[in-house]
Amino acid sequence: MVEMLKKAVEMGGSDVFIVPGACPMVKVNNSFIKLSEDRLAPDASERFAREMYNLAHRDFALLDQAGDDDFSFAILNVSRFRCNAYRQRGTVAAICRIVNFELPDPDGMGIPPIVMELASQRSGMILVTGPAGSGKSTTLACMVDRINAMREAHIVTIEDPIEYLHRHKKSLVSQREVPNDAVTFSRALRAALREAPDVVLLGEMRDLDTIRTAITAAETGHLLLSSLHTIGAAKTVDRIIDTFPAEQQAQVRVQLSMVLKAVVSQRLVPAVDGGRVPVFEVMTVNAAIQNMIRDGRTHQIDNVIYGGSDKTMLSMDTELQRLVRAGRVSRDVALLYAVNPDALAKRI
Repeated sequence: MVEMLKKAVEMGGSDVFIVPGACPMVKVNNSFIKLSEDRLAPDASERFAREMYNLAHRDFALLDQAGDDDFSFAILNVSRFRCNAYRQRGTVAAICRIVNFELPDPDGMGIPPIVMELASQRSGMILVTGPAGSGKSTTLACMVDRINAMREAHIVTIEDPIEYLHRHKKSLVSQREVPNDAVTFSRALRAALREAPDVVLLGEMRDLDTIRTAITAAETGHLLLSSLHTIGAAKTVDRIIDTFPAEQQAQVRVQLSMVLKAVVSQRLVPAVDGGRVPVFEVMTVNAAIQNMIRDGRTHQIDNVIYGGSDKTMLSMDTELQRLVRAGRVSRDVALLYAVNPDALAKRI
């Protein structure tokens, strides 16, 4: 298993797949490449999974108890790995995301300056959203690193599992992993409010209790960074509000309109050179958007973002247009991922 993971890192892969009945695979950009010509028998895939658990110093019984399990481990001088092991058709499979030891460079990752400038906020809630595998964790790690380098603060991260390791720079960084260091996200977040934090990174807002506590944390003067599996600012706001019972939603709209500072939505789209390039949408909350959130007019948010009058915002279609003109993304791909394909086609 270690040799295969080393090989995957050398090939520039992003994920390693161990699935019974198939060859071990590594995903490089958008292509699956075999790490071995031998198809994995069920006992072989379970043996590889147990090797991963040994590397993580983790009890394999946790997988048997729940049927799936998240964990992470590192191989010296190679990389860190974020893994999910799961049972399927009575056998064990595992997927490993490759995470570099070094924190990524925002410019090298294609993160726009407008996104990194959000790290200068001192309070409120900033959300990074997008589908699985779109780079949300990387963007959040870059923002935490910017805060760590720029000001004195206590940063508490709550993750499942920990991906990037942050050194203490100007800030103190406490990193807690669920479930090794804390039982649940919501419990760890409540505890974090008693740990004199200035900044809290919550890996993901997964349930009602966590979202409610996160809004409270942002209301009490902390800067809270988190992620959601949504696409677009309007859908993100609706997802948060719809999580609450109907009788509480009016109050939550008022709270959210006051604490939400920005929503960053991102996707990875196929590039002309065969790789993938990130595309961002940025909504910063101004007075007009505050009123839309409070009054339940979230369907109008896209009009503000795409209006182009506010230079602190960025529309995904505008970014796709820029990438097409730069020759990095094809016209067909841009139209496939566009929010408004007809309008983008005319602009291109």
